[in-house]
Amino acid sequence: MTDRFTDELEDRLVRYAAIDSQSDADSPSAPSTAIQYDVLRLLEQELNMIGAADVELTEYGVVLATVPGNVEGPTVGFLAHVDTAPQFNATDVKPRVIKGYNGGDITFPDDPTLVLSPAEYPYLATKQGDDIITASGLTLLGADDKAGVAIIMTMARHLLENPDIKRPTLRIAFTPDEEIGRGVGQELPKDLKADFAYTLDGGQVGEIEYESFSADGAVVTVKGVSIHPGLAKEKMVNAIHLASKIVQTLPQATMTPETTDEREGFIHATDMVGGSSEMVINFILRDFELDGLEAKGELLRKTCEAVQLSEPRAEITVEIQPQYRNMRYWLENDMTPVELARDASRAHGIEPVSVPIRGGTDGSRLTEFGVPTPNIFTGMQNIHGPLEWVSVQDMAKATEVCLTLAQKAAK
Repeated sequence: MTDRFTDELEDRLVRYAAIDSQSDADSPSAPSTAIQYDVLRLLEQELNMIGAADVELTEYGVVLATVPGNVEGPTVGFLAHVDTAPQFNATDVKPRVIKGYNGGDITFPDDPTLVLSPAEYPYLATKQGDDIITASGLTLLGADDKAGVAIIMTMARHLLENPDIKRPTLRIAFTPDEEIGRGVGQELPKDLKADFAYTLDGGQVGEIEYESFSADGAVVTVKGVSIHPGLAKEKMVNAIHLASKIVQTLPQATMTPETTDEREGFIHATDMVGGSSEMVINFILRDFELDGLEAKGELLRKTCEAVQLSEPRAEITVEIQPQYRNMRYWLENDMTPVELARDASRAHGIEPVSVPIRGGTDGSRLTEFGVPTPNIFTGMQNIHGPLEWVSVQDMAKATEVCLTLAQKAAK
């Protein structure tokens, strides 16, 4: 059955991935980058072309649309984000399709030193015979989350062309700025008008996720004492030295992204900018439980206080802001959307797996705002880097699951 969607999914992902739509955490605008509108406006146009109803591009940069229902049932939302991650180059993406993958190492035309090996990535070894999409070696692919966009568009087109397929009203949303934690604002839950929803932003086939990190962001500002270096003896306080001391004092062998997995949280210094007179360090704090998240914030504060005491002439401030919360806190009170997705997966012989997301999705915020929103697989792998890839057949399985899910919601 999955073969009926592979050509369309391949075409859509290749077209969408080739459009630069990287978000920018340092930009105050919404969306954070104007280039995201290149994808948003295209999707607005394509939704109109396939006959979706209520198509609009909101002033806050979300494309909304309706697939009208033909039976009673809850209104179900499907969401994907159009932005790609700022962590790696996403300009001039050249998607390529490896038809009937032979099971060996995959090399990259624009970087001969780069190798995607099934020995290192065992999930790839299970995809022999599939059609694999990667980038060319110099950029990420952007399957995160344009694979989700392609799946939702394919599902919507199929339902609109087949009005006899039973389904309740479906709402579609394509969001910007998910990668920088700003994809869901206060307006979206009201405008989405969904009883519950799903993000198409997951990885391996079968993943139905309802638990994410809880997340805070922290900004540490270190103000030193500036003076001409030739006159600096016993007068200068170098902010670079103090900022470095903060980073070095924080845990290195534990509690960092590279030393944690499964349910372990972390403190991650994402960037450090400035000069000898003032430095700014940005951190992200992550934990699955709120007390663990609070403890990490307190550890950061205590570390900064200790460095401040070592140099009272400096001024060190810490600002911690909430970003999103573990969606499990709400979903565990009513697992209906999760069980519906699991049943839809099993209908296609796919055994669902629920593992905690070591990150967040737009569903984390939507769930917190009152729209329960678990996450469904797309097949995307090795996201945020040049080894990113996705199987077209995995995307087709996700499309089939979403179609079945919609039909089951109608019952």
